Amino acid sequence: MAIAIENRWKKAMLMPLPDDFLRFEVANNISADAQAAMALYRQQMPQYVAPNHVGRLSITCAQAKLARNYGLTRMDPYVRIRVGHYVYETHTDPNGGKNPRWNRVIQSQLPVGVNTMYVEIYDECSFKMDELIAWCEIKIPERVFSGETHEEWYTLSGKQGDGLEGAIDIVLSFSNQPIQPYLYPAAAPMVMVPGRPMPIFVPPPQQQQPDVGQQPVVVPPPQLSAEELKQIQEMFPNIDTEVVKTVFEANRGNKDATINSLLQMNE
Repeated sequence: MAIAIENRWKKAMLMPLPDDFLRFEVANNISADAQAAMALYRQQMPQYVAPNHVGRLSITCAQAKLARNYGLTRMDPYVRIRVGHYVYETHTDPNGGKNPRWNRVIQSQLPVGVNTMYVEIYDECSFKMDELIAWCEIKIPERVFSGETHEEWYTLSGKQGDGLEGAIDIVLSFSNQPIQPYLYPAAAPMVMVPGRPMPIFVPPPQQQQPDVGQQPVVVPPPQLSAEELKQIQEMFPNIDTEVVKTVFEANRGNKDATINSLLQMNE
């Protein structure tokens, strides 16, 4: 027996393994949903600021109170917002049910002539397409364009009927400085899921128009000191640090206004 095994080993050939050894080719069959999501994702990251934009609209999706939980388990709601041809989505609130919270701030360029935005709430599903739960159309108040921060509970329509699906808490503010968006380095990585693009944009430092012959002067946005940030975080432990910073910038460095906005979001 031992001799037979030895003879077999003598017949074995020793040679370098090819590069594709034990590697399997994966078919490139990207679904139509994935292709659409990737195209939409690329569309939402423009390489330049078009001249037909009037400024930056800050949209805070705080929370919602829905009339009904659809399905046998608690829903996992997320929000999709359309501003002109821009589309944004919040993260999903797992098991948010009828009272989801997002506290997500989105910075969007505002095209010329656009004074309304469309809000849709979806239930994220694992084995079927995400289900549209509720929706509404929001007309941007004129006082927002004057620099005021506006918060309102907007009624939602859905299967229950017009205005009978609950309400969503939205905070709006506006800056008349057109900006080129870039991705903010958030704590959680951005994951590209088919059908679920999730772009969150924030403005870079604003530039003032220089005099002839001078170099452009970059004016950074107002910054929270470490002590102020710590104080606000102790007051609002459930709100993201990045949300606090963005609300502070939206309120142009006014600490009291920032706290008031966060109080309204936390109700």
